[in-house]
Amino acid sequence: MDKIIFATANEGKMREIREIFKDAPYSVVSMKEAGITADIVEDGTTFEENALIKARAVAGVSGAVAMADDSGLEVDFLDKAPGVYSARFLGEDTSYEIKNQYILDKLKDVPDEGRTARFVCAIAVAFPDGRTAVRTAAIEGRIAYEPAGENGFGYDPIFYVTEYGRTTAELTMEQKNRISHRAKALAAIKDWLFSLEGKGDCR
Repeated sequence: MDKIIFATANEGKMREIREIFKDAPYSVVSMKEAGITADIVEDGTTFEENALIKARAVAGVSGAVAMADDSGLEVDFLDKAPGVYSARFLGEDTSYEIKNQYILDKLKDVPDEGRTARFVCAIAVAFPDGRTAVRTAAIEGRIAYEPAGENGFGYDPIFYVTEYGRTTAELTMEQKNRISHRAKALAAIKDWLFSLEGKGDCR
């Protein structure tokens, strides 16, 4: 195996992925870089199901090992919305600035203890021969009172990490890759792939 195709066109996400896999004996490329296009319907009801749907679809189209994630924000005050609909929350083409402001408005008068939330990420790998694996991780935090930070994307500017006293959009890449939901799930799937390398099964 010389490369893995990651089912995303999000360059911010790819920067995080490349950092985690920088010591891997193969490259991780985006669908765009691999010249792959696929119309994938994410109709799963969990993060794990959606990640597998995307990974299997890209592996099927490309004939290569594929990886995909499904991640989202769960806000307890909103009954864990937006959840698996995080990317499509308030509409497919709605900007995250609008989505973030909507959540802030909904929690306008909610005190700290009621603003609990988490980022959840499931990472799936699919091989052309049908083998799959999924790893899931989360990071706990709360919804901030206003957006802050320029280093992230999506809901990062409103997700406050108590441990650091700042939002995930205010963290450095190094800090984020130590604690983020995606970093932890990627590290777990990377460990699984490396175990296959040791057995000679990663092909």
